Amino acid sequence: METEALAMAQEIDFSLLALFARATLTVKLVMILLIVMSFWSWAIIVQKHLLFRKARAEAANFDAAFWSGEPLDELYEALGSDPQGASEKVFAAGMTEWRRSHRQDGALIAGAQARIDRAMNVAIARETEALNKSLPFLATTGSTAPFIGLFGTVWGIKYAFEEIAIAQSTNLAVVAPGIAEALLATGLGLMAAIPAVVFYNKLSADSDRIVGNYESFADEFATILSRQLDSAA
Repeated sequence: METEALAMAQEIDFSLLALFARATLTVKLVMILLIVMSFWSWAIIVQKHLLFRKARAEAANFDAAFWSGEPLDELYEALGSDPQGASEKVFAAGMTEWRRSHRQDGALIAGAQARIDRAMNVAIARETEALNKSLPFLATTGSTAPFIGLFGTVWGIKYAFEEIAIAQSTNLAVVAPGIAEALLATGLGLMAAIPAVVFYNKLSADSDRIVGNYESFADEFATILSRQLDSAA
């Protein structure tokens, strides 16, 4: 009897496509949702990797230009009205407010330092938002995908038990397909969740480091302008 059941089980197709095709509609929807979440997570991971690499390269190039000894006014004019890099935008925000803080007679308007700091902080906040955009999806995927997969597993096992009751048999040929289909949902949930959690932590740390560099530059630039403000007072 056991030999016959094993022979029947060996004839069943346990490939991923076959397991998906045999699953109930609910489990299929769960699997499709998890696959979409996994692909979307990887798209975000790749896009953020390229974005962060570009941001680091732009920051390095601008730092080299900023500390090259070129006059700040000339550097500001060279950037034009539409700077591209984040560090350039922070610098441009500070320089724009610096120029606006001078009256036509050359005297400074009171509170220039505070306004310059706020302008650069706003620019940094915008760049931070751009860097962190879509990262919450990775966190959501990492925290919910295992439970979505578990729901699919529970539903699949429920269906498998119903099949057992209908067939009035507990041999391997009856039990194995339903259990395998149900466990596939959990596997897909983990496949979506694990990379999402790992890369969310990594990308969040990378984003914090990049933003920290922007803030350090803003502090250094504010110190330079502060000295000029004090000398002009």
